[in-house]
Amino acid sequence: MKKRSVFERLAAAPHLVWSVLFIIAPLIFVIYFAFTDIEGGPTLQNIFSLSAYAETFVMSLAFSLIATTVCLLIGYPLAYCMSRASERSRSILTVLLMLPMWISLLIRTYSLMALLDNGGLVSTFITKLGFEKLTFIGTEGAVILGMIYDFLPYMVLPIYTSMTKLDKRYLEAASDLGCNGRQTLLKVILPLTTPGIVSGITMVFVPSISTFYISQKLGGGSFDLLGDTIERQFQNAVTYHTGAAISLVMMVLILISLAVMNKFSDSGEDIIV
Repeated sequence: MKKRSVFERLAAAPHLVWSVLFIIAPLIFVIYFAFTDIEGGPTLQNIFSLSAYAETFVMSLAFSLIATTVCLLIGYPLAYCMSRASERSRSILTVLLMLPMWISLLIRTYSLMALLDNGGLVSTFITKLGFEKLTFIGTEGAVILGMIYDFLPYMVLPIYTSMTKLDKRYLEAASDLGCNGRQTLLKVILPLTTPGIVSGITMVFVPSISTFYISQKLGGGSFDLLGDTIERQFQNAVTYHTGAAISLVMMVLILISLAVMNKFSDSGEDIIV
């Protein structure tokens, strides 16, 4: 193997220092606190005690799966329409899609609260139409809607990138072999854009299952998700052990999910026409 030059080593040094300080070191601290007690002795009690948070785990997983599924159902057709548009329309649609991402998540969440609050614009408009006042903030649906609203661009952009790189000769070959539009979509376009789908699912599922600010504001504090529980443990608890154990289990769940999705991505490369 070719040895790296001194310049290459120096150029990689800041990244290595950053990785050690802000990625590897925090993971080591999480693992340490997850498997130690207050006195620093090894224990598995922190892991076994997480059964008290089983409902929180299930709720967080369910919310993130629902949000990811809805983002996929909305994002895939949107990405397909964007990829089929003209160059000028693509640029405009891409800017419109990315525009909310240039705004802070805090501001976006507060704007959604202003729209969906009991005295917000949507509720006021519905009341003037003669219907009952809408009560949406503080419900599970509001949290899921917030996840979809904030993370939908992360689903669309990877799929859109995969579709724009799609070789049109595959579509022409499918048409020559007698495939209709539905067959071309299911047997050619969908398998070829699987990497983009997997990337989009990953980019939506991971922040959804670990979110805490969206659930706090749109959920109204009526229930806790994993991010809320971890934040409370690290802020208010005397020790970090329970919060570290929850973080470790959540990290393992995310890694398992990524491994499963990558497996599907690898198996989706064959195209059957």
